[in-house]
Amino acid sequence: MELNFRFAVVSDPHVALPHTIWDVPNRFHMLEVSISALELVLQQLTEMELDFLLLPGDLTQHGEAENHIWLANRLAQLPFPAYVIPGNHDVPLAVTDGKSIGWADFPQYYRHLGYENPHQHYYTCHILPGVRLIGLNSNQFDAEGKQIGRLDDAQLAWLEKVLTAKAPDELVLVMVHHNVIEHLPDQAQHPMGRRYMLENAPELLQILRHTGVQLVFTGHLHVQDIAHQDGIYDITTGSLVSYPHPYRIFQFRTDAEGQQWLEIASPRVVNLPEFPNLSQISRNWTGDRSEQFMIRLLSSPPLCIPPTEAKKLAPHLRYFWADLASGDGIFDFPEFPPAVRRYFHRFNATNGNGKHNFIDNCTTLPVGVRNRVAVSHHSGS
Repeated sequence: MELNFRFAVVSDPHVALPHTIWDVPNRFHMLEVSISALELVLQQLTEMELDFLLLPGDLTQHGEAENHIWLANRLAQLPFPAYVIPGNHDVPLAVTDGKSIGWADFPQYYRHLGYENPHQHYYTCHILPGVRLIGLNSNQFDAEGKQIGRLDDAQLAWLEKVLTAKAPDELVLVMVHHNVIEHLPDQAQHPMGRRYMLENAPELLQILRHTGVQLVFTGHLHVQDIAHQDGIYDITTGSLVSYPHPYRIFQFRTDAEGQQWLEIASPRVVNLPEFPNLSQISRNWTGDRSEQFMIRLLSSPPLCIPPTEAKKLAPHLRYFWADLASGDGIFDFPEFPPAVRRYFHRFNATNGNGKHNFIDNCTTLPVGVRNRVAVSHHSGS
């Protein structure tokens, strides 16, 4: 089937009406820009000929009902359909405490944005002729009430049934909040990185491989990155309230030979009326809050640097997370001990030959071609 369409992804907008912002010291999210940045992006998207918009979770900062209501109403005003899924911030509690909505309540706020069945946390719909969207819920709670990133068994069984029954030439887009392929070195095992991964990602990937699904759109990590494994792309988009304040525009096209391509562009919000130099302010905001985060990274496996030594190295990493979040980064810290220096080389956006591979932000991916060489991945991850 010849498919040609355009869509956008806005991830982790963390919508927070001004009176709902918690003034927590050292928070990474610039919640002050959540409304104005989203309004600017939606205005720009409205001027494009978009077919639809995807928002893969963390729609609100703390799952407040009024923020969910504001966003749902705003998205309903767009001239194209929008589809959402919950992130961990959207359903922080299994049962409402009067401030945040409960887990079971989420679909009821977004009935016109994917959730035709308000009693089910996942859905599928045909968004264009020959194009199916599947929105998954990766937010669960364990026996102690702790939130975990996982797909429950019933959801996996439902997904396999839906994909097995789909038409052979149907294009499927999957949206899920937690990452399903590693975007950072050893992310699934690292004590700091695994919370962003889907706990049972291998089970999901197996179903996707067996049914020929190639395109997965995730959020949560607040990083611009495209990862590839066994013919499947995990395209994660950074947060609209974190540096570099990105969003993505996708053009899906079929060429004269029948080959399908996904062209990706990644604009950014660089200025706002209240923040005329948002990019620099935001990069410094992240850098100013990164020291303890970097000390923890250095002190954790596999480096396990003593805290006193880690504290000495941390200032050199002031902008590491901001530049990693920006995508397409190359990192080298020659002042570091050789083993530590090599470790940070693993975060470089390079191809298999060690050359800089600019793919995290703007690129074109082949779709429908299996077993191709991986086009993007951080080395060592």
